[in-house]
Amino acid sequence: MISIIITAYKEEKTIKKAIVKILENKIKEKHEILVLAPDKETLGVAKQLLKKHNQIVVIQDKGTGKPEALNLAFKKAKGDILILTDGDVYISENSISLILDAFENKKIGAVSGRPVSLNSKKNMLGFWSYLLSETAHYRRKKALQLKKRFYCSGYLYAIRARIIKKIPSETLSEDGFISHLIYSKKYKVDYVPEAEVYVKYPLNFKDWIIQKRRSAGGYNQIKLWTKIEIRSFSKESFGIFQVLKYSQNLRELLYTFILIMARIYLWMLIFIDINIKKKKLKKVWLRVESTK
Repeated sequence: MISIIITAYKEEKTIKKAIVKILENKIKEKHEILVLAPDKETLGVAKQLLKKHNQIVVIQDKGTGKPEALNLAFKKAKGDILILTDGDVYISENSISLILDAFENKKIGAVSGRPVSLNSKKNMLGFWSYLLSETAHYRRKKALQLKKRFYCSGYLYAIRARIIKKIPSETLSEDGFISHLIYSKKYKVDYVPEAEVYVKYPLNFKDWIIQKRRSAGGYNQIKLWTKIEIRSFSKESFGIFQVLKYSQNLRELLYTFILIMARIYLWMLIFIDINIKKKKLKKVWLRVESTK
């Protein structure tokens, strides 16, 4: 049994496509699609699809954040493999079968898909989305080859159900924390880049900061909780040369230099939020409107 979990919040405009693209996958195994959201609008769209597809399960969560929504999903899910994704992205037609194939290796505890940007590469923020997603792709591939630790993308990943039962409600980066738990249980994490998930990234700098503040901030939070450094400003600094190589012209090189400055500013904000002010999830996890 496979459980596909979609967490969403006020994503009535995108949830239908997220579900339909999953339904278009040819899944041989018995499966269910759990759609979790606190708002009636998003759940209403999912219920319309439920009329024709009885494998869909619609669940209203309390609206206290994604970690608690996942904890509820972990309780409700019947599958041995849990595939996690979001209501504002959609997957490629063969993503699920590719991910499931990786679990034939019993040592694998989690499998990550590959985020692909839907933004225009012609503007600065669109270029950033390609640069950062391609850099993450390169690093996951390299880590896999060198048998080093790497972490799943929250846009699309899967875990063995019995390994993770609950995560802390204040978790900012649930994908990073769950990946850490997988390794701590002596399992391996695999990467299947052919399992693509298509993502619309922020269209303005304010939303970019909001999104990156909670994701990168989550890794800083994990370091405080576990004493294990996953991502940090110092680690990013070593990758500057690789980032600069991505630029193909002077315009892109300028965009890259601005990105480096933006990342320095971002890590300063994260240090203040997490290390000094110790902000709670509700203060950091803000809605990113331009990705919807």
